[in-house]
Amino acid sequence: MRVLGLDEAGRGCVLGPLVVGAYFCDDNGPSGQSMDAVVATGATDSKMLSRKRREAILLRLADVGESRLVAISPAQIDAGNINALEEAAFIEHIVHFRPHRVYIDAPVHPKGIAKLKARMAAILAKEGLDPELIVEPKADANYPIVGAASIVAKVYRDNQIDALGEVGSGYPSDPTTRAWLSGFLKRGDPLPDCVRKRWGTIHNLRQQVLF
Repeated sequence: MRVLGLDEAGRGCVLGPLVVGAYFCDDNGPSGQSMDAVVATGATDSKMLSRKRREAILLRLADVGESRLVAISPAQIDAGNINALEEAAFIEHIVHFRPHRVYIDAPVHPKGIAKLKARMAAILAKEGLDPELIVEPKADANYPIVGAASIVAKVYRDNQIDALGEVGSGYPSDPTTRAWLSGFLKRGDPLPDCVRKRWGTIHNLRQQVLF
């Protein structure tokens, strides 16, 4: 059984990329590892883990299966539709690994899951693929392989945000992030490429600075 978990990090952020992580396990692969080995790493929803714990689990996961990520830049998000971009990343991962079963942390309201699965199934059929798609809210907490994908995405994104300097977490509610962004607006400087410029946060901060 070839099994794939998919999850993202940074969807609601105003800074940095949206990172779609994938974690793949093949019971019949060269390592002969089973899903039990994924469970044994301690993988779960990355938001429930400390940064140190996430990084330690990521190292263990490297011995069990294979990870992969797609980083969607702020410019891509500004120019496109974040839902469509995330779905495209899901498809890219599935085509790469060609799994029998895919677990996905639902990026949409539960009422939209059936349509999401139908869209993905239609695209995958053109690639000659027909995996079982299991899309659920809180899949990162309920299925360790999705938790693993969550960790893959979160660790990479954290490192990307760190590289920007003292900018906070990148989330709109973070006072450090808001102060950093306001500085550019007050000075009249162009916003850096790491900023999602079409985000409502930017509009609201600009209004506060101007008025």
